[in-house]
Amino acid sequence: MRNRSVGFFAVSALSLGAVGIVPSACNSTGTPSYQAAYEACVASVPKPAPQVVAGNASKVQSGLVASDENAADATMRAAAVAGMRRAVDNAKYNALVNLRCSALSKGSGEYDSAGGAGSGGVPAPANDHGSPTNVSGTNNQVSGVDEADFVKNDGHYIYTATGSALHIVEAWPAKSMREVGKATLEGTPLKLFVVGDRALVYSSVQKQNAAPSRLRSAPIGGGSSGACTYGYDCDFSGDGTATTLSLFDLTDRTHPRLVRTLKSSASLIAARRIGNAVHTVLGQRATTPSYRTYPEGSPKTEAEAERAFEALKIDNEKAMANLTMKDQLPTLDAGGGAAPITHLLQSTVPDGVAFTTVLSLDIANDSAPLNSVTVLSRAGAVYASAKSLYMAVPHQRDGYYGWFDDAPSFDEVSSVHKFAIGDGVLATEYRASGTVKGRVLNQFSMDEKDDHLRIATTTGHLPSPNAHNTLSILGQEGPALKVSGQIDNIANGEDIRSVRFDGDRGFMVTFKKTDPLYAFDLSKPSAPVILGELKIPGFSTYMHVMDKNHLLTIGYDANDHGDFAFFDGVLLQIFDVSNPKSPALVHKAKIGTRGSSSEALSDHLAFNYFVPKGALALPMTICEGGGDGSYGTNMTFSGLMVYDVSLDRGFALRGTVAHPNAETGNGYNNGGCYNWWTNASSEVKRSIFMDDIVYSVSTSRIKANDLQTLATDVAEVSIR
Repeated sequence: MRNRSVGFFAVSALSLGAVGIVPSACNSTGTPSYQAAYEACVASVPKPAPQVVAGNASKVQSGLVASDENAADATMRAAAVAGMRRAVDNAKYNALVNLRCSALSKGSGEYDSAGGAGSGGVPAPANDHGSPTNVSGTNNQVSGVDEADFVKNDGHYIYTATGSALHIVEAWPAKSMREVGKATLEGTPLKLFVVGDRALVYSSVQKQNAAPSRLRSAPIGGGSSGACTYGYDCDFSGDGTATTLSLFDLTDRTHPRLVRTLKSSASLIAARRIGNAVHTVLGQRATTPSYRTYPEGSPKTEAEAERAFEALKIDNEKAMANLTMKDQLPTLDAGGGAAPITHLLQSTVPDGVAFTTVLSLDIANDSAPLNSVTVLSRAGAVYASAKSLYMAVPHQRDGYYGWFDDAPSFDEVSSVHKFAIGDGVLATEYRASGTVKGRVLNQFSMDEKDDHLRIATTTGHLPSPNAHNTLSILGQEGPALKVSGQIDNIANGEDIRSVRFDGDRGFMVTFKKTDPLYAFDLSKPSAPVILGELKIPGFSTYMHVMDKNHLLTIGYDANDHGDFAFFDGVLLQIFDVSNPKSPALVHKAKIGTRGSSSEALSDHLAFNYFVPKGALALPMTICEGGGDGSYGTNMTFSGLMVYDVSLDRGFALRGTVAHPNAETGNGYNNGGCYNWWTNASSEVKRSIFMDDIVYSVSTSRIKANDLQTLATDVAEVSIR
């Protein structure tokens, strides 16, 4: 669920929406006079009173404890009632704000996060037809830890999970590219792994609505639907579907053979592969009969609203008194029918009505035993090293579910749960938990080195001046993850847009109007240090370690307007960090105007920097026209852009591979220029290099083009 009340002005954490600013209606402080009056009125409305669910401790230590289906049932029932109370209290608060303050509200509109109105190469395997010398692989965060994606390649074949099938395309030599094998999949293909002659494919399957027919089923575990890769305005909660894992034997590429099927009632959150061990994180939100959050009729006075909403809570609680939740435990069917989970852990802070499972299997052995750990907790951002998997679950203090003894002064924290993983299935087990201030942006906000987790977090939301950032280093002490060192109050009034760790160094980009690039010394876990910072317009959403002294980044330009800034075209940059006390911007290139987008802006798997050729391939939609703060109105390109990148000359466009959408004739869909800034509209999603050939991959076709003559297609294959 997208949250667009994170820009120039929002009245509160429970804002009714961002309010437009009329420059001529300002007082001496620069704040519009009616806005100030409206803010004062909203502040006068009492916030929902904290309540602790009966049976829950008001203060607890973060961690996971053993549970069973009866304990889980009681916890989920209490959490469901608490969620109902919170929803009704929030609705009451908004009603009171409307009754008391609506006459003071003027203007309308949304403000974007920038404050403006509107919304390396791997050796290829040998094969009978010859092979390329160098081939690009998946842009994994951690070397040796493969990440699932919808496209994989082995230097000869390209494998995609798209449409309704696993497609196997013989891609080398490029001139004779053709689909040689295909296997129909249940549901909608999502991602896959390929190792040797094995492929593991994930697909989502719609669930049947099992809620009582008299009431509509509603998810109560919290979070948004759909894939979440960047995390700025989405939650790592899955899409609510079930997941099928299909294991194929690819010994004969022309006839992939299904050898194992696993069906989980939970949805895919993340997956990592270490050797032959695949570790999958699955999330499931429970459902409960829906309840009313607004009384019948429209209360005319505040006193009437108070009585009506309190009566509504009592009625809802009566309806939920006999609620049974344990039949909603996630299940796994390995071929003998759906079986409930057996290894269940419970968060010490009741955390919504949701489950998260870490499932481990051997991709090379279709009969090997499975290993899983399930937690009664919402999912969160997932990071994995070669031996540990971490999940960071965000919390905001609301008084309904209790709070953390180890974070008494914070109103926004993340529970961090650590699981042991590795190249063997049986290694997977829960290890420890801890609490850190703030919330993470995505997986790149976390990194493990020498058994310490470095984690960067943001507290608060723009445009609050109290928003700030924290870098913490956690060490394991028994079952606890404890803060060894920390830097707090980084970039007050700004939030994190990207993070990258590299050995003993760390880099963080924050933003409100400019892009401060911070460099950190993390060599002493007990004493992290900010070494230097660089302020420039715009912000980076992804930082790639180009070499030990340089960062290659993608992000957005920004136009400064004093109190805010409009985000603008796509920006490529190279930073020199050889002297971390004085990082420097050495090259940049701007692409298009406001509304231009790239899949690589919010998904690092689309960013392809191919070291053997010094080339950078990016899916891109270019929009032109518009003005300061206005979207470009004309889409002039959609496809793949390839740049030559060097430290001496910076960025030089080598050429483009067009992917016009066939449904729009010979042009592009201009409507794609108006997407929200974290939602790319590029038809191309990925790219692959094989020597001098670059393959551009969409969800419906693959094109092959020579780097010397990019405008001319060498071959094209449909993968619908």
